[in-house]
Amino acid sequence: MKLILTQPVSGLGTAGDVVEVKDGYARNFLLPRKVAMPWTKGGQKQVDAITRGREKRAVKTAEEASTAKARLQDAEITVSARAGQGGRLFGAVTPAEIADAIVAAGGPQVDKRKIEVPTPIRTVGDHPVQVRLHDDVSADVTVTVVAS
Repeated sequence: MKLILTQPVSGLGTAGDVVEVKDGYARNFLLPRKVAMPWTKGGQKQVDAITRGREKRAVKTAEEASTAKARLQDAEITVSARAGQGGRLFGAVTPAEIADAIVAAGGPQVDKRKIEVPTPIRTVGDHPVQVRLHDDVSADVTVTVVAS
């Protein structure tokens, strides 16, 4: 089935890409989550609009992304969350909270969808996170979670 991605999907593509996937994957995963839409003849206009929007939000060049990467890796990112006995959090730390903490630490403005958390952050301590700044540039960052 031919689809247009409306959001980035790990391992498949970014917003605005036209991809060919199996029918079941499209029907059961991509379409219900609204991360893709069926490709139509008029869909090319939508692809162009998505691409223009992505270009406005993205870091424009690889040089800017590399300087942002250097600033991001030097910053100490700390997230405060409610925790119970033994350092276990009530809930989990979300990518939106991490994005806010990056800005508060003096880092660049990062879209929450560009933050990849390998495992849910549910305990106090240091956790590795990857931030995609550009197609070719990504920063590995350590997020420190403290109890509030």
